Amino acid sequence: MALPWKLHRDGKHVSSDAIVLPEERMTWPRTIGFGAQHVVAMFGATFLVPLITGFSPTATLFFSGLGTLLFLLITGNRLPSYLGSSFAFIAPIMAATASGGDDSAAGLARASFGILSIGVLMAIVGIVVTKWGTGWINALMPPVVMGAIVALIGFNLGPAVKNNWNATELSGWVALITLVAMLLITVLFRGLIGRLSIVLGVVVGYIAAVAMGEVDFSTVNEAAWIGLPAFHAVGNPFADPTLWGLLPAFLPVVLVLIAENVGHVKSVGLMIDRDLDPVTGRALLADGVSTVLAGFGGGSGTTTYGENIGVMAATRVYSTAAYWVAGVIAVLLSFSPKIGALINTIPAGVLAGVTVALYGLIGLIGVKIWIDNRVDFGKPVNQFTAAVALIIGIADFTLQLGSVVFNGIALGTIAAVAVYHFMSGLSRLRGGEVQVADPVVTAETGTTRVPADG
Repeated sequence: MALPWKLHRDGKHVSSDAIVLPEERMTWPRTIGFGAQHVVAMFGATFLVPLITGFSPTATLFFSGLGTLLFLLITGNRLPSYLGSSFAFIAPIMAATASGGDDSAAGLARASFGILSIGVLMAIVGIVVTKWGTGWINALMPPVVMGAIVALIGFNLGPAVKNNWNATELSGWVALITLVAMLLITVLFRGLIGRLSIVLGVVVGYIAAVAMGEVDFSTVNEAAWIGLPAFHAVGNPFADPTLWGLLPAFLPVVLVLIAENVGHVKSVGLMIDRDLDPVTGRALLADGVSTVLAGFGGGSGTTTYGENIGVMAATRVYSTAAYWVAGVIAVLLSFSPKIGALINTIPAGVLAGVTVALYGLIGLIGVKIWIDNRVDFGKPVNQFTAAVALIIGIADFTLQLGSVVFNGIALGTIAAVAVYHFMSGLSRLRGGEVQVADPVVTAETGTTRVPADG
């Protein structure tokens, strides 16, 4: 059977006025090289999520690669994308694992149920969008609401950064070195190196941590080079009904994933000068299916990655063939327990240095949604929608109703939607003006999203 890509010109060069389209490819050695670049670009953000949450790095890599291959299949090879770990899952995962008490395996199983549930909901949203479009999303969550939800998810994670920063006597110094390295690399280097500031900052911080005696290599020496990824089972809500109580904390993640996928589709469409909006429903469905599989086997929930859009913009190669290569490489890497053990040796100080910036940047993506959509904060309805939601999310308010616990992210999300529509409805009744709900065109996966990745 013939492969679906045609060779771009001679397959060796891309002229300054041309791009390699999704249905094209370079020569296979070059395509493999571009695929490897995508693996490097996604790696930093993808492995940070399991490191922070306690999930298995090898299982996360496996489902990340598998999810990418499924995404390409479901979108018909029309939309180049890598599916990496979503940072939006971190806060609810940490809440779920904490509810498992001292039994870490039980905590991970509980968190996986939340991830699986979000995947199912995402798949349903994808089917609905395929049939009826995204207008209903824009009506329910206008830019002021969407921006507030994305912002509070990032800012809610602030206390976790402080805990890692103060984990040991030397953690703060390691964190500071990591942060400064990341900032310097971002400013001093352009192109691919600049875009890899996260993973390179981790490398610098890790070297500093080794020099300070903060890293224990014993587990790496004991780990095998080849073996199965460290999968774990998902919790059973019928055997443990308290699992249903986790869902309010996870539900806001759906809104972020929708925004990220819609932003990804629009960004790639602009870059290759094509209307890819008809593929939006398939993209949402594919991300949902990928997240369901990750939930079943102990991987982190997935999302489209902006880092890889940066690689495409730098190379002008949008070939889906390169992403097939990247997905296969990620799956193969997941079968090395030694790689997983090495990732797990990264100390808390390094994580603190990276996340002190990343969590803040996730919050600022929400602010960018406001700016890009020209949200008018001179209007009280917008002021109170953002203000109430942010304070509830940042302070991490909680509300328990029976076995159901609503954390700050869930309550902040409910507040954003409720305050906006309550005040807008009253304003309409008295004949006042209400801001028109413009379409949310970014959670900008193209240039500003940091994994949520990124």
